[in-house]
Amino acid sequence: MSERPTDDAVIAAQADDVTRGLSVDIDGSTQHAVQSLSQTYPTSVDDLWEACTDPERLARWFAPVSGDLRPGGRYAIEGNASGTIEVCEAPRTFAITWEFGGGTSDVTVRVDPDGDGARLTLEHAATAEAGSEFWTRYGPGATGVGWDLSLLGLALHLKAGTGRPEDEEAFAQTPAVQRFIRASSAAWGEASAAAGTPEPEARAAAERTTAFYLGED
Repeated sequence: MSERPTDDAVIAAQADDVTRGLSVDIDGSTQHAVQSLSQTYPTSVDDLWEACTDPERLARWFAPVSGDLRPGGRYAIEGNASGTIEVCEAPRTFAITWEFGGGTSDVTVRVDPDGDGARLTLEHAATAEAGSEFWTRYGPGATGVGWDLSLLGLALHLKAGTGRPEDEEAFAQTPAVQRFIRASSAAWGEASAAAGTPEPEARAAAERTTAFYLGED
């Protein structure tokens, strides 16, 4: 049995282990944006599915989740979003509404075999006013870095056998995690530029997102 990597080793590799994508479509005064994150983990499809859907497992790496966890049921993430489970086709995909801060968007998760492991793909689709102040200021990193931190928790759970730290605030202040946040934010800035945002604007938004997540904003 191979030795598990340390938390620091997982954190150091995580930014490059995730594939990120962004598409932005402007329809009149409305912006449709779809962010995607994908990562392969050294486990089976069934185990990855359980890690992403079982409340006991979710609490280890993501957050406590409660509710009627079946199609048509309502879920709630402690201190975060709530919504409705729209689709659940075990062990391959589920789709939920994501209700947070007065807005509603859509999240779809897929689990697929990938060589000797299993690949998670998460898509977050949101509709907002084109050219909104929030999007202009922070770009996709506002949401993207948050999802990146969640996938980091999943990587720690599946690779290192750890997961969510007891003191999340202190964890976020460690040099390794701060480097990860900077790398994640920069990657979302690059994705924004690739999706059509002028590069100086994408880079400036990424810098503001970094400052926000590091508590420097």
